Amino acid sequence: MPFYFKRPSRRETVLKAVDAHNRGLSQADRRRKYTKMASSPYRFYRGTNHLFWGDVWNDWRYQLFGGLNDTQTWLQGDAHAYNHGAYGDDRQGVHYGMDDFDDAVIGDYQYDLWRHATSMVLDAEENVELSPDQTRRAIRHYLTSYLDTLTEHLNTADTQDIHVDYDRKPLGPFIDKVIDKRGVERQLKKWTTLDADGNRLFNTDYKKLGKVSAKQRKAIVAALTEQYPATLQADGLTGERGHFSIKDIARRLNAGTGSLGLDRFYALIREERNELDNDVILDIKEQTPPPAYAHMTSAERRQWRQSFEHEAHRHALAFRALAHHPDEYVGWLSLDNKHFSVRRRSPYKKDFPTHKIDGFKAYRRLTRAWGRILAREHMGAARALRPNDPGYFNRAVIDRCSPNREAFKAMVVDVAFNYAHCVRRDHAYFVAEHAPAAEE
Repeated sequence: MPFYFKRPSRRETVLKAVDAHNRGLSQADRRRKYTKMASSPYRFYRGTNHLFWGDVWNDWRYQLFGGLNDTQTWLQGDAHAYNHGAYGDDRQGVHYGMDDFDDAVIGDYQYDLWRHATSMVLDAEENVELSPDQTRRAIRHYLTSYLDTLTEHLNTADTQDIHVDYDRKPLGPFIDKVIDKRGVERQLKKWTTLDADGNRLFNTDYKKLGKVSAKQRKAIVAALTEQYPATLQADGLTGERGHFSIKDIARRLNAGTGSLGLDRFYALIREERNELDNDVILDIKEQTPPPAYAHMTSAERRQWRQSFEHEAHRHALAFRALAHHPDEYVGWLSLDNKHFSVRRRSPYKKDFPTHKIDGFKAYRRLTRAWGRILAREHMGAARALRPNDPGYFNRAVIDRCSPNREAFKAMVVDVAFNYAHCVRRDHAYFVAEHAPAAEE
């Protein structure tokens, strides 16, 4: 009788990994998350970053155009088309880029490119209705923009000088509309209400907010007062106690896809520094290890734990390194042996609606902006890791890719299309197993 190794099928591997990753969710949160993930392959992809990292962490192909210590930087960790959007406030202005760094990790630059390029295949198919050939061309423009930005700014001392063009479609009209339709006043109207005495409080009748217990409120207020100020950067808010007063606390409900089920709170504070944006909403979010952590070796995990006090500390360092306009409210606090990031909820927060893009030319301009944004983030983050040699990352990536840029782009396109095909198949397995239960 022939001898066979009994190995789990891809279907078994995917379903087991998804259920294990979401085991800690309540039945209601798991049903809500699974319903979102079942709606499309792209939604499934956004909710299963852990599958991506399990598949690519030891992929041999990243050695072809990277694989060096010098080609490592802080990675966004969950790079995809809908992790780009508007952000900012009335002090720093409104900008477009990535501002979600919950899954940030230090690793080879190509992992962000692979994940983002795969999202472009799924997004272009689902939302933009591009042909496969047009999507391939768009990804190549994205990669060209990334490499060109690294090359052009090899000796740039400050990545703040690297700008994205907001004058043309599709970004120009998008930013103009965000500025016109959003802002502090509208944000407060959405999330808060005035009581009989004219005091502003969270509107816990709103479906995305819930009440906290008196015990939780007391603990969060104490942490915001006693822990949080000391974690702020000196050039942002002052570390002295008493620079803001806490007006209300609420629980944030039903937020995100991948992060659904984590503890999350909003704090309404009164900021005393000046007349702008006095009422500020802080987003207090539980931080857990990024998906890549599960696939590190024991030695890598040990080094990781030695590098950061906890995951909220890791989040703050990554945010400040990667973000082009870092949120001055970024810090952290601890509650009940859990660690939480703290940041401002931008009054201009808005994902870019790719389904409204009109044709390939507009999408191509957007993809070139994405490449420039990611290159800028990787450059700034690398310089945060090694400030005494700010050009090391650019030199290393250019040296690896310049001899054959076309082969590099062809490899990334191949990874993106093949992995997108894998995602569609994984999604079908998931829908067959879980969609009926999600709809109950």
